[in-house]
Amino acid sequence: MMALPKLFLLLTLFSLALFFSRLVAESEAGPPEVAPLDASDSVFEIELDRLKSKIQTLESKVSEKSMEVKMKDEVIAEREKIIQDRLSTIDSLQNEIASLEKKGALDAEEQVGKAHARAGELQTQVDKLKGELDKQNKEKVALEARITEAEKKIHDLNSKKEDLERINDKQKTKIRKTESAVKAAEEEMLKAKFEATSRTKELIEVHDAWLPPWLAVHFIRSKTFIEAHWNEHGKPAFEVITQKALEKKAQAGKWAEPHLETIKIKWIPAVKEQWLVAKRSAEPQLQFFTAKTVEVYEASKNAIAPHLNKAQEFVDPYYQEAKKFSKPYIDQVAVAARPHLDKVQVALKPYTKKVVHSYGKFLESAAIYHRQQKGEET
Repeated sequence: MMALPKLFLLLTLFSLALFFSRLVAESEAGPPEVAPLDASDSVFEIELDRLKSKIQTLESKVSEKSMEVKMKDEVIAEREKIIQDRLSTIDSLQNEIASLEKKGALDAEEQVGKAHARAGELQTQVDKLKGELDKQNKEKVALEARITEAEKKIHDLNSKKEDLERINDKQKTKIRKTESAVKAAEEEMLKAKFEATSRTKELIEVHDAWLPPWLAVHFIRSKTFIEAHWNEHGKPAFEVITQKALEKKAQAGKWAEPHLETIKIKWIPAVKEQWLVAKRSAEPQLQFFTAKTVEVYEASKNAIAPHLNKAQEFVDPYYQEAKKFSKPYIDQVAVAARPHLDKVQVALKPYTKKVVHSYGKFLESAAIYHRQQKGEET
């Protein structure tokens, strides 16, 4: 590519040199012999002068171009030298590349062998990782199933917890009501006891006024004998019986606890369902029977009421007379038996508390069951 511009430049310079040499040869030969000058000769001379000046200009330009060509030749020579150096460098590099390619082929084979070995190791690791991944996926599926089952159990437990909390709240409400009722009953009991005490004092005063001495002595002896017999035989036997009854009650409670749980879980819902079915099927008959019963009761009441009023009017005078006649003896017996009843009450008080507590629990359970049945009916 560098040789083509150089050749073109040499041809151009060669053409210019031929042209100028021809002009110089014509100028050295001298002017030709011509006829005397006329107007056309003057024009020719002017044209000749113009050409000479143009030739001089071209010669100066040729000199300049020659200098430029010389400088370019020097640059071209330097570049050719540089190109030669580069070519020699390229040859040496090609030789080195060839040697390196030979060496690289051996290294490449070694690297390929190592790469194959590494690929085998990696394939083994990949297979191992695939096995572990499959195992982890199976464990994940099993874990998800366990999580689903656990969530279901949690939901069931939450439902049971809510039911128990609801029952607990109802029981607390029932306990508060029961405590209020017990407190009111205790107040009524204290009030009745106070009235009974005052009544007893009055009866004792009456008793001291008219009871015969022989009857009082006999009553005291009987009272002493009864107290001694009670303390010797009755009280120990009663305590033993009470203790055994409490033990049997505890054993029965332990034995019945799982059965009660089974009854609550299985039997009671089934009985409730059967009860609802029976109630739905029997409700029309019950309504009819209730209506008929009310009608019969009203008719019977209307028919018997006049006879009952007459019988009450006939019996009332005799009842009032018998009440007046027996009242002193009844008061006397009440006054005489009052100390023994107080002692019996004191002796039985620890046991009656347990009985009252158990009875209260029974009433509470019955009330809760009744409310549940009532709520299901509504």
